[in-house]
Amino acid sequence: MTAPSTGLTAPPELVQLLTPEGERIEHPDYEIDLTADEVRSLYRDLVLVRRIDLEAVALQRQGELGLWASLLGQEAAQVGSGRALTDVDMAFPTYREHGVAWVRGVDPVNLLGLFRGVNHGGWDPYEHNFHLYSIVIGTQTLHAVGYAMGIQRDGAEAASIVYFGDGATSQGDVNEAFIWASVFNAPVVFFCQNNQWAISEPLEKQSRIPLYKRASGFGFPGVRVDGNDVFACLAVTRKALADARAGQGPTMVEAFTYRMGAHTTSDDPTRYRVADELEAWKLKDPIERVKAYLFRSDLADQAFFDQIDAEADALGKELRRSCLALPDPAPEALFEHVYAEPHALMAEEREQYLSYLAGFER
Repeated sequence: MTAPSTGLTAPPELVQLLTPEGERIEHPDYEIDLTADEVRSLYRDLVLVRRIDLEAVALQRQGELGLWASLLGQEAAQVGSGRALTDVDMAFPTYREHGVAWVRGVDPVNLLGLFRGVNHGGWDPYEHNFHLYSIVIGTQTLHAVGYAMGIQRDGAEAASIVYFGDGATSQGDVNEAFIWASVFNAPVVFFCQNNQWAISEPLEKQSRIPLYKRASGFGFPGVRVDGNDVFACLAVTRKALADARAGQGPTMVEAFTYRMGAHTTSDDPTRYRVADELEAWKLKDPIERVKAYLFRSDLADQAFFDQIDAEADALGKELRRSCLALPDPAPEALFEHVYAEPHALMAEEREQYLSYLAGFER
């Protein structure tokens, strides 16, 4: 069930299927037919993911987390692309893909555990086909390409997707990943969330051309999508993944969005960007445009929105309760999961550390 199309066409350089005002438009290369339940489900994801993020920021400000990387404003890019994945596809995140983690079934409490410093991530990557967070900028692109090459050699009909920001495109690892993926025709999707700021460096310090056009220099296609449009992010990523699975090689998707909050909670964005810029992007809010579409199309009433808000409140309370209840790990847990199998040097270092700690006992 889809509301009638207006017949409008999006600009060719930016794939857009839903305007900031909530008006459905068409694109010649990216069609999507969503049922009313699917649209409502996407809206629910967007709202709950934002609530997880806001609760985590509050917990950090109150000293309960060491750090948090907010995704505020990037919910559509993450939910849309995440919902495009099949059960056999593998996602490789940075440290900000809380929305992708949510749609892949990762308990958000595990995300908080990582930033609270009580675990190493806390989830099994193969249970959710969602890899552990990567803190070092760009390294996960090489991991994703290597994984994709393994898929290719296994003859499996699957793909990998890797997330990174606009600043990461200047990293050597990312460009090396582009080369390997292109030369070996690896089934991988490079999903760049261009949120305009690499910490305090603006986009113009990263590239003189639109980021998606860089892909052509490596020999594979690139496409720019409205990163605040969950419909477009879903449609574009779905096609890129389908192409990868079909043996057509990599695609770079540039989700043109905006980081509404700080780079992390240790950052102060007011020192390097103006308030007018933030206000302009608030008008493109990814949640409000889906809400407007639901109202415009008579696909939801006020009772539905009230129900989602109540669910978000309950999620926030449970998340806070669970975070505060997380137990501190034993000191020797630092040495767990470093190697797949027992390692002699690691065992020696562990014993030295325990001996050191024992010196403080009375």
